[in-house]
This record gives sequence, C-alpha cells and structure tokens, in this order.
Amino acid sequence: MAEKKEKKEEIESEKSIEDLPGVGSATAEKLRESGYDNFMSIAVSSPAELSEVAGMTEASARKVINAARKKLDMGFESGADLLRKREQVIKLTTGSKNFDNMVGGGLETGCITECFGEFGSSKTQLAHALAVNVQLPKEQGGANGKAVFIDTEGTFRPERIVQFARGIGLDPEEALKNIKVARAFNSDHQILLAERVEDLLKEEDIKLIIVDSLMGHFRADFSGRGQLADRQQKLNKHMHQLMKMANQYNVVIYVTNQVMAKPDMFFGDPTAAIGGHIVGHNSTFRIYLRKGKKGCRVAKLIDAPNLPDSECMFWVKEDGIRDE
Repeated sequence: MAEKKEKKEEIESEKSIEDLPGVGSATAEKLRESGYDNFMSIAVSSPAELSEVAGMTEASARKVINAARKKLDMGFESGADLLRKREQVIKLTTGSKNFDNMVGGGLETGCITECFGEFGSSKTQLAHALAVNVQLPKEQGGANGKAVFIDTEGTFRPERIVQFARGIGLDPEEALKNIKVARAFNSDHQILLAERVEDLLKEEDIKLIIVDSLMGHFRADFSGRGQLADRQQKLNKHMHQLMKMANQYNVVIYVTNQVMAKPDMFFGDPTAAIGGHIVGHNSTFRIYLRKGKKGCRVAKLIDAPNLPDSECMFWVKEDGIRDE
C-alpha cells in the first residue's frame, strides 16, 4: 500500500502545469514566475489571485484550479490519514524545557505560533534563539534546517546569534550563514518578502520563518477606523500566505506581535494583542509574554487546539533561553 502511494506521488511530481486545460506555455511561464509551479500551489489558490497573475478571466482560472484539484485527488481524508500526517510534525525547542512542555514539546511545524507582549518581554530574543536552535539535529530538538528572518523593526542582531550559537556548541559563522535576513520597510514590502520566501523554500532546506514583528507596519500604514477594513483584508491575505507555506512545506512560522492597552478593563491585565480576530483565528498557538520577578519572563499559553491554558517561567541568558 505504501509503495503504491509513493509511486502515485512520484507520477504526480513528474506532471507539468502545462498538462492543465487552458494552460499554454505563455500562461505557464507567468504562473511559474509568480510561484505557481506545481499542482498543489494552483489547487490551493483562489480564482481571483490566479487570474491576476496569469492574465486570464476568473472563470478560466476556476477551471484550472478545479482541474489541478482533480489531478491531486483532493477531498476528505480519514482521521487515521491525518494522524499519520501528524507523524511528520517536527517540534522545535526554545531552549527552555518549561516552555517546550507548555507547548507540547516545542514549536510545531505546519502552523503559526504567535508571541505577543510589551517591549522587553523577550519576543525578539526568542526569535533569535529559535533561528539558531532550528539548525540542531532533530534528536536535539532542532530540525536540521535553516531560518528566514523578516525584520520589520530593525531588531535582528548577528552578535546575539553568535552568543546563542556558542551556547549550544554550533559554529557561529555557519549559524549566521544559515539565517536569511531581510528588512521590510512597509506592509507591502513585508507581504512581498513573505511571497519571495516561497522561492527559498524550494531551493533550500528552510524549516523556520520568523516575522518580527507582524503588525508594526500594518499599524503605521493604516491609521484610523476609516482604513481598518482595508488593513484587515490585507493582513488576512498575509496570514493566509504564511499558513499556506507552513502547511505545504512543513515549516515553523513564528510571528511576534505588539500589544495595546484596554482602558475599559478594570480587573486583570489590560494588555491585548493587536490585529483583532484576523490574527487570532489564523494563529494556531498564541502565547502572551511578560516580565516576571527577579529577571525572569513568564509565558502564558492562551490559545492552542489541543492543549490547556497554562504558563511557565523562563530566563534569557547570554547563551540562550534557559529554565533558570
């Protein structure tokens, strides 16, 4: 049975997008230039975005998408099939066992993990640690892979990577080479960089994508309630692009988020993540970070599909994220 499935996958991988009805050489070239170079990327796209990049009508685009879905035999799967797929999930260590245990063994591939908190709550420190840890072998909590760091606030520090790499016994120079960094200067640039990451995923063994921070540019580029709908629509497209890459390439997506104060809240912590329901619904794991006593940080898991709400303490040391 397994051999039959492998053979089927091999045959599918050999197929060209020119085999789809209505896709000639010119259309195929446009699709490939935009990253739609296989049946899966076309099957999970929308008619609107496909028609825009290929220069065809939405009706034609819908036919192409439906044909790609038929060739891939996309449809319902049994729970047993999905359980087998879950065996492919890699769990990336943070460096802290307390933190790893809270999220079920580490940050999962195939989904988006969002950490939000005030400045100084160690969101970016965690991003740097993950960018190094992902390079470890799987048996040590890594993923034998490289990282992409989309820096929207100028927070990436190669010196910190050097310290963290030394802390886990990696060659600092090699660790830096395995992290691809790009600075985004506005929300459009941020979305474009996320789209370009897909090309890297096809060429290199990328296992972690970091966006630090997710909402900074969206917050600056869209101000006031009059632009809120436009902002959320654009943000939704960005989050879906990240989720598609997480699913299709089995990578960890780690995004940091800013917070705002809720003045109408009289009891409890008045801070809340920005981005509204769009970010909340698209993030698989949501973690609230804050400063604790005696220099520690507190991570609180507030949303997860299979884990209860819980919290843990961790420390940011010179050589990495640690339990104490």
